[in-house]
Amino acid sequence: MSVEPVEEAERGKPLVTTLAAAATYYSIAPGVSVNVRSGPGTGYPIVKVLPEGSRVPIHCQTPGTTVTGPYGTTNIWDNIASGQYVSDAYVRTGSDGYIRPRCG
Repeated sequence: MSVEPVEEAERGKPLVTTLAAAATYYSIAPGVSVNVRSGPGTGYPIVKVLPEGSRVPIHCQTPGTTVTGPYGTTNIWDNIASGQYVSDAYVRTGSDGYIRPRCG
């Protein structure tokens, strides 16, 4: 295993090294607000609601409850933050399958 050197930030400028800085964001279906749940299914509690026009990162994906939405019928759930999942049926990923690693 090799270790790559880390560049130092210029004086007064922060060095961004988080995964969030490199994350790709995906649009939620237009005209809808989407429930964010604590797990990959409709039986999990709603932890918040994403308003129309939201964009989300997808950290990993996992199977769960089958849901029908604007982008088809799927059992794929997208992990958008720790303990936060949305059905892939409401996220415009451009694919009917997995686009990110499975959640472990």
